[in-house]
Amino acid sequence: MAALLVSTALHAQTEWVNPFIGTSNFGACNPGAVTPNGLMSVSPFNVMGSSLNTWDKDSRWWSTPYVEENSFFTGFTHVNLSGVGCPDLGALLTMPTTGPLQVDYHIYGSEYKGEVAHPGYYALELLSGIKAEATATTRTSLERYTFPGGEGNILLNLGEGLTNESGATVKKVSDTEIEGFKLMGTFCYNRNAVFPLYFVLRVSKAPDAAGYWKKQRPMTAEAAWDADAGKYKIYKDYSRELSGDDIGYWFHYDGLKAGEEVLVQMGVSFVSIENARQNLDAEQQGFAFERVKRQADASWKEHLGRVRVEGGSADRKTIFYTALYHTLIHPNILNDVNGEYPLMQSPGIGKARDYDRYTVFSLWDTYRNFHQLMTLLWPEKQTAMVRSMIDQYREWGWMPKWELYGRETWTMEGDPAICVIADTWLRGLRDFDIETAYEAFLKSADTPGAQNLMRPDGDPYISMGYIPLDYFSADFSGDNSVSHALEYYVADYALSRLAADLGRPEDARRFYERSLGYRKYYSAADKCLRPRLSDGSFLTPFNPEDGADFTNAPGFHEGSAWNYTFAVPHDVAGYAKLQGGTKAFVKNLRHVFDEGLYDPANEPDIVYPYLFSRFKGYEKYTWETVEKILAQNYKNAPDGIPGNDDTGTMSAWAVFSMLGFYPDCPGDPSFTLTRPTFPKAVITLSDGRELTITRSGAHASKALVDGRNKGFRISHTELTGSRSIVWK
Repeated sequence: MAALLVSTALHAQTEWVNPFIGTSNFGACNPGAVTPNGLMSVSPFNVMGSSLNTWDKDSRWWSTPYVEENSFFTGFTHVNLSGVGCPDLGALLTMPTTGPLQVDYHIYGSEYKGEVAHPGYYALELLSGIKAEATATTRTSLERYTFPGGEGNILLNLGEGLTNESGATVKKVSDTEIEGFKLMGTFCYNRNAVFPLYFVLRVSKAPDAAGYWKKQRPMTAEAAWDADAGKYKIYKDYSRELSGDDIGYWFHYDGLKAGEEVLVQMGVSFVSIENARQNLDAEQQGFAFERVKRQADASWKEHLGRVRVEGGSADRKTIFYTALYHTLIHPNILNDVNGEYPLMQSPGIGKARDYDRYTVFSLWDTYRNFHQLMTLLWPEKQTAMVRSMIDQYREWGWMPKWELYGRETWTMEGDPAICVIADTWLRGLRDFDIETAYEAFLKSADTPGAQNLMRPDGDPYISMGYIPLDYFSADFSGDNSVSHALEYYVADYALSRLAADLGRPEDARRFYERSLGYRKYYSAADKCLRPRLSDGSFLTPFNPEDGADFTNAPGFHEGSAWNYTFAVPHDVAGYAKLQGGTKAFVKNLRHVFDEGLYDPANEPDIVYPYLFSRFKGYEKYTWETVEKILAQNYKNAPDGIPGNDDTGTMSAWAVFSMLGFYPDCPGDPSFTLTRPTFPKAVITLSDGRELTITRSGAHASKALVDGRNKGFRISHTELTGSRSIVWK
């Protein structure tokens, strides 16, 4: 009976996931099939090829393969990013069609209906009558196409995808197997981050004919393009392989029966074609769609089962479990089944032995809350992620900033690996080489000038305590000086806490003093942080609301001064004194919310609601503000995330906030308590112990930890050592 109850509970949790949440409003999520932290993901691709589209594919800008508003399917993409703001991956498109062979996606693309998505599974029905389904393992995919009968085709389009890279190679291995690779990379248009994605593809039924295609280009730039003829060269020569831009491979079937299935499986690797084949052979035996689907579902049940919520509306449960689901998509396991992976910033190959190598480290986003969630719920994953980051330092001399499949993209700013690893260590995970990590942190914190790849403007930061707005250019072009410095302050605070824990008091004092340099930016007249010039003067003229439309105001990256002014979680009490005391601080902070200046989709200010609780008597502003943000910005709908999910960061904010506690300062292993969303939530910790969180009513105002009133702040150790938190 007990096993039956557990099974039923886990089933309910996977049923509460709605993968269509975040597929609109720039959430950049997709509803495709993926397993927890899987390298492989299979997404429907609907952002190119038809006037039905809301967005123009040819702009090459959109960062997601799927948008809820669009309805023109051009295939399944393999290996995708979730919730990011820049395009990459979203390639290796497989597409089923009926009738004579057609390789122009403008023509073979189709409207669709009947979409279904669950964790590890996606399906739709094309207007041609084909039912297309997809599921996945960690490193492979499996698709099942049910045809209406007659002629049918399966296409692999290697020319199209989210970004401009179209170079590829494809080779026939047998009647039912092809292999090759496609060049990927240039995330956020970084031309130095190109890498090959290798694949092996198999079909379950030998075709009646097969071959290659190559898109033909105009002879001159001025030549008119014939939209109806001469656009593609079709090859039926089985003996050759084809390389170049805008190429593909096709399988043609003459006499399919009504309801006949053709399955397609693909293995991928970032090391080699042979590794892609090994991955496929290891993770799939035959074309067993239902078995692979069940395995994916079981994995999701196990992961989501770490938290059980009871009570609350169906929409609230769906929002919660979908957010938890989204936090388990990235980072991804990078190593193949034989342990091999591409070395960081190197053509060499490494080998993971006793832990998985992870990739897709969007650290500017995830250091704020995501890794604290991993530390709490999946410490074994977080430990492997930290080990992966330290290995990346060993391989190329720097910690990652925004790493992607073994390449550094240099996206966003700061020194975020310090925040992640220091916080992880201080929360009690210790099974990694902290001395090597500390060596890396000193290098990025102290290396001078242009030699410092992580902090290129570190010289004035160290000598002056701030970064002048005109440090790089007199006209302030491309300058994010305040944003840069704020990230360094938070990193140096985390480093000071780590140094103290490691018995290095001089370093601890030095980095703590650096972390207080934010005070140089504070303008009492404006009650906010304001850019300064090399001569020490404040930027004039200055409007703290400039940049609120997500543009780059001078000194700030993708936001206004108000989106950054309270991004000082490491010295809230000191900042309050600087502003004139508690009442002045709270008044200024409330101004951000009262005037609509808070951006729930902008990382620097997502901590704001929790800062009220640092002051006795003002905790209710945290509870009320968090509940309002959840109600207004997180919905059981495609636009149910307030913006880019940023590889799970916005979802992690929702998970913590709905459970009733939040990690509001990297390097401070504590949580601020807030009223939980659900009447009851049970967290199963990694050692099997359970923490139960209950709320007795809508207006609960006191939190009792194991029966004791300890206020509204709790250490990580206290939280994980407790059995209950009761709000009454």
